[in-house]
Amino acid sequence: MNNKFIIPISIGIAIIIAGIIIIYVQENEISKSNNEVSLENPLIEEGHFIPAERDWQTSGPFQIDRSQYLLGEKIFLITGDLEENEKGQVAFLKQTNETHYTVFQTIPFDGTKKPMFNYYTDIKLSKVLGLCSVDDVLGEWTVVFRGTNYPNLKFTIINETIPGEGHAFETPVC
Repeated sequence: MNNKFIIPISIGIAIIIAGIIIIYVQENEISKSNNEVSLENPLIEEGHFIPAERDWQTSGPFQIDRSQYLLGEKIFLITGDLEENEKGQVAFLKQTNETHYTVFQTIPFDGTKKPMFNYYTDIKLSKVLGLCSVDDVLGEWTVVFRGTNYPNLKFTIINETIPGEGHAFETPVC
């Protein structure tokens, strides 16, 4: 095999394996700590935040790990088994009024180049995007799969902050 392909393929495999290991370790830590963790009452045990159990939301080959998140909590997107003809963007949107949405982030995908990938993001205040205060972040969000016929996914960010992240939402940025 040509050397110019070996390094990128090795890096891609390493990233996939690292993502799987991270998710596996997190799942085991959660279940060891407390099997009945809920979003309404997150636990702080020995100074560590223990997130709620995952309740995977699925649309075609795309999944996000929860239907509700706390302020500052990471949103995990897992994509697997994309068909070769599937190409588009995953877009995280926040409705700003009855007819408009703010695009927080887009993640391109192309089944011919990468049929599986994991990604995480966290919603933060952003002057550029018009997410000026915590009120702009709270509420229902939509994940749209542009270029496909897969249904949108919805999640809610609730008005509770994970420990250590409160400072990121205290002061408006606009």
